[in-house]
Amino acid sequence: MRKIIIASMAAAAFSLAACSEKAQQETSEAGEAVADDAAAAGDAVAEGAADAADATAAAAGEAADATAAAAKDAGNAVEGTVNAAGDAAAKAGDKIADETKKAEANDKQ
Repeated sequence: MRKIIIASMAAAAFSLAACSEKAQQETSEAGEAVADDAAAAGDAVAEGAADAADATAAAAGEAADATAAAAKDAGNAVEGTVNAAGDAAAKAGDKIADETKKAEANDKQ
């Protein structure tokens, strides 16, 4: 009887040891899976940040181009206005000169 109890205890001890090793293996695998998931999430965040930085740089470049084009257009508009004002002033000056000549001619008659 004593041998049966000792054999049963030995078998139980081996079973517990096997379970313990299995649990350790599963725990190790779970830890590795969590580490892999965390690394993948970190990579995704880094890639997203890089994409956002690229998009921001592209948008800034487009905004700079649009600003330069708007400044050029504004400069052209100002130049056109100045030219038109100059032409109007020249025409007004010519009209004044013509009217002055007519008035002087009428005064001489």
